[in-house]
Amino acid sequence: MRNSIKIILVIILLVITTEAKDYTKQKNVQIFINKMVKQHHFKRAYLTKLFKSVKFQRGALGMFNPAYRKKPKKGTKIKHYPKHGSWDRYEKILLGGTRVAKGVEYMHNNRKIFQKVYKKYGVEPEYITAIIGVESYYGYNRGKFPVFDVLTTLAFEKNRRAKYFRYELKHFLLLSKREKFNPKDVKGSYAGAIGLGQFMPSAYKPFAVDFNRDGKRSMQTTADAIAGIANYFKKNGWKKHKPVAVRVSYQGNRFNTKKTGYIHKYSRVHLKGIVPKSGKWIYNGKVRLIKLDRYKYDELWYGAKNFFVITRYNHSSYYAMAIHQLAQKIKAGYKKKYH
Repeated sequence: MRNSIKIILVIILLVITTEAKDYTKQKNVQIFINKMVKQHHFKRAYLTKLFKSVKFQRGALGMFNPAYRKKPKKGTKIKHYPKHGSWDRYEKILLGGTRVAKGVEYMHNNRKIFQKVYKKYGVEPEYITAIIGVESYYGYNRGKFPVFDVLTTLAFEKNRRAKYFRYELKHFLLLSKREKFNPKDVKGSYAGAIGLGQFMPSAYKPFAVDFNRDGKRSMQTTADAIAGIANYFKKNGWKKHKPVAVRVSYQGNRFNTKKTGYIHKYSRVHLKGIVPKSGKWIYNGKVRLIKLDRYKYDELWYGAKNFFVITRYNHSSYYAMAIHQLAQKIKAGYKKKYH
């Protein structure tokens, strides 16, 4: 869960710098420390020591402030994408390569945990597997950025989401206090997301689960990560055995007659001429129209309530559709290989 940030198709070099900076000299950091001491009972000396020497994260900051992005060398060709085909490109990144095959093996290797989690939360294993596959490539890519340094840099340097990152920094420090770990020891994404499911720190308290009963709620361990994602889905309204999405037909090659996206809901009686391509899709609730822009045409889908639940993990229709399609491919691959 990368704090609702859409996947960026433009390649930006993320350099993890080692430039040390004393943030205790900044007025806004002093105010932050005072609040943490007064409201959350942190020791001032402890926080001062933490903020005294922070590795300034220029690469991470460049994702939110263009001034810090590394400029391409003179003569470098910049790739310009065509007007259409955004889904084709997105699909290639998230559904291509070995992601399906590795998802099948991940679900098989952890089948006992998935069975227990499904029994408790009612979230189908293939969707949890797909989340872990997209967010951390099944645990192989959990991020190499020092989370405390990243969040401090993003919280107190000029960028469009500084307020949000101050909120996440607060929750990260509270998390380190609850779970008794050194905040300087944790690695994560360029935005401070942690673990197999890439939870942002603020998501831990309401959603993380100590499923392996070791006394800690950690998204770094397989059992806790699987259960944490399932709990996130369930608390956001996931219903087991209910459909997620189905491709629909319409007249023409480009769809512009209705507003599309997960925020717009329609009763199907008002969508004449738009019908599921699969006759097996049984769903009585309102639907979202999800448009996938391909090079030569628009692909249109109905999104059910469970589709909307996936967008709570990442506020992007493309992200939710990638999770759905990856989950279905993993499910089909699993049945073919193990049944």
